[in-house]
Amino acid sequence: MTETIVHAELRLRRAEPADVDFLAALASDEEIEPFVAAISPRTHDQLLPEVQRSLAEPEAFGRLVVEVSDGGLWRLAGALAYEAFNRRSRIVSVHAVMIAPAFRGRGLAEQATRLATRYLIRERGYHRVQLEVYGFNERAQRVFERAGFMREGVRRRAYWRHGEWQDGVLFGLLEEELDDGDTEPGTPAGRKESEGHA
Repeated sequence: MTETIVHAELRLRRAEPADVDFLAALASDEEIEPFVAAISPRTHDQLLPEVQRSLAEPEAFGRLVVEVSDGGLWRLAGALAYEAFNRRSRIVSVHAVMIAPAFRGRGLAEQATRLATRYLIRERGYHRVQLEVYGFNERAQRVFERAGFMREGVRRRAYWRHGEWQDGVLFGLLEEELDDGDTEPGTPAGRKESEGHA
């Protein structure tokens, strides 16, 4: 059994060892890889320990897969990750939000980010969810703003990527800013279940 967060036609499920090949293919996809942090794991051997850690330490670390409903079955469509940044102050960082190219244009990144944020605050007790993206990743910046995150600043020329220095754009969302509205698509509301991988 695995922890699962469900909302309508979308769900987040804690990754299992059987998902590692999908995660590796996703992180290495030519349309995704240029936007992933240079230090992010991309291979099966790098990702398997992270999946195992996610299963062993769910309160502090997570590798989640994004799935969409298709004719009664759940199809792998993307992934995201989180890690405790400061346990005393209840801060968690979200990273590696990836949607497979075949599933783009459906708002899945925004919906998955909202579901994960609500889960981290309401179920895991975090006070602040934060993330950072490259300055050139304008699409991701728009996704996180639509998901309710506040743009908080820029780390100027902080990362060496693609042969030049890149900015890092910082985003944050606080517990009191979480929109717990209804369960319409595009809101962070959802339900947590325990169920097997379909």
